[in-house]
Amino acid sequence: MSSVQTGLEQFIKTPPKWVLGKRLGLLSNPASVNRQLSHARDLINIHFPGQLKALYSPQHGFFAEKQDNMIESDDITDPILQIPVFSLYGQTRKPKKEILDPLDILIIDLQDAGTRVYTFIYTMSYCLEAAKSFNKKVVVLDRPNPISGITVEGNCLSTDYASFVGRYPIPMRHGLTIGELALLFNNHFAIGCDLEVIQMKNWNRAMYFVDTGLPWIPPSPNLPTPVSAMVYPGQVLWEGTNISEGRGTTQPFELCGAPFINTNNILSTIGGNKIPGGLLRQTLFEPTSNKWENQSCTGFQIHITDPDKYKPYKTTLKLLQAVIACHKDRFEFNLPPYEYDYSNLPIDLIIGDREIRRRIEKLEDVDEIENSWMKKLNDFKKISRKFQLYK
Repeated sequence: MSSVQTGLEQFIKTPPKWVLGKRLGLLSNPASVNRQLSHARDLINIHFPGQLKALYSPQHGFFAEKQDNMIESDDITDPILQIPVFSLYGQTRKPKKEILDPLDILIIDLQDAGTRVYTFIYTMSYCLEAAKSFNKKVVVLDRPNPISGITVEGNCLSTDYASFVGRYPIPMRHGLTIGELALLFNNHFAIGCDLEVIQMKNWNRAMYFVDTGLPWIPPSPNLPTPVSAMVYPGQVLWEGTNISEGRGTTQPFELCGAPFINTNNILSTIGGNKIPGGLLRQTLFEPTSNKWENQSCTGFQIHITDPDKYKPYKTTLKLLQAVIACHKDRFEFNLPPYEYDYSNLPIDLIIGDREIRRRIEKLEDVDEIENSWMKKLNDFKKISRKFQLYK
């Protein structure tokens, strides 16, 4: 097992000279730790005493205590350092001038999930835009893509469906680290702020999170394990439907189901319980909150047997289509709002393309639908290679 050193660990070990004497801010959450589980806030405060002037929190709050989507967190005072913690998932999602005024350099240390539908990377993009507007430097402390930096999967977002869960035309599984994404947003999508990425050491693109030797701290409450992150690029689709994605259970996103699902019919529709790189296990679960609270749901748990062959997005598209085919009387797409968009169907924002949703509904072959987005996906791969920092 490799001992990957994160951008945080590299930053503390050999701090750049331009940090000295500067007023610092930190965007982070509980996953912003080193190998010994010391938090970035404490490490920066120890190594740059008196320089840390403000903290910033993404969705779910600085302590990741807010469970669900569209649950805002308030500005607070940090109980240890007695400095302000400004919420970037509250009254505002883009930093205003007055909350960046206390600092010269904004440090971003967030664990991404490797999936387009994840608000942390768009909070980062808003910070890059604000930094450009208000003449601040941004330093991104890089962290692993937990689902590897090789596989890129899914359609690129249609800009008609841009939202806080997808601001740029990138695929569902983007194959980049958060530092590489910052470079892509800043340079290719022309934000143009003063940006520096502190690279990791010993990380390579073939690694999944379990290969890094780093401790997994849930970046958000419903990604409790590296496995939940691996299934998330597909299973997040259920958020746009009346099918439970396993929230309110101990295995969110690994589980999916509803009280009306006939698992035998689903399996016969998709040709059995074997999927590329995995198995579907028929199961029954009872969410303690969220959809179908305290009701027994029949459904599946996804078991990954070969991560390199497992295609999360395509797998769940096929499952979704089977549920539509078998349960058209009970299945429903959820109505807005979803992540502050009050006009589009949530599923269209998640898929990032209304036409793909319509083709799934018409029961068109998923392989043919996949072929229709391959050119744009290949174009994205070429563009993204320019911003890759690791072999």
